[in-house]
Amino acid sequence: MSPPIEDAITILLVEPNPGDARLFSESFEDANIASDIHTVTDGEAALDFVHQRNDHAESPRPDMILLDFQLPDVDGADILSELKSERALRSIPVIVLTSSASEEDIARSYDLHANAYVQKPVEPDEFIDLVRSFENFWLTFVRLPGEQLS
Repeated sequence: MSPPIEDAITILLVEPNPGDARLFSESFEDANIASDIHTVTDGEAALDFVHQRNDHAESPRPDMILLDFQLPDVDGADILSELKSERALRSIPVIVLTSSASEEDIARSYDLHANAYVQKPVEPDEFIDLVRSFENFWLTFVRLPGEQLS
């Protein structure tokens, strides 16, 4: 992990597929977006990161979470539910990012208060387009909350 970029948005990427994680990280770099991306591969590590415990005790609070629903241990829906039920964490935008186009998954995501549901791109070039759309909307137009009181 590289040192944090000043004034960069801190993103927690919860992605079990190393290839997809690499594509997202490289896409943020290629798009020249000032971001500090932290990647975890499973739900338990994601929860440890946001709660700043265990191996992630020194982790920064993420400004945004990109959450794959298809995780090997704790399911993405359970993580989303926990994040949105805790006052100190619920203001963090969570974008469900998954390969599923299931109407049930989409409805469930929004029922659990996801801020957006995005189907993962298939082609590598589409990852860059998706990341640029994040920058255009989430990082340019949307006001993200600052530090929240517990």
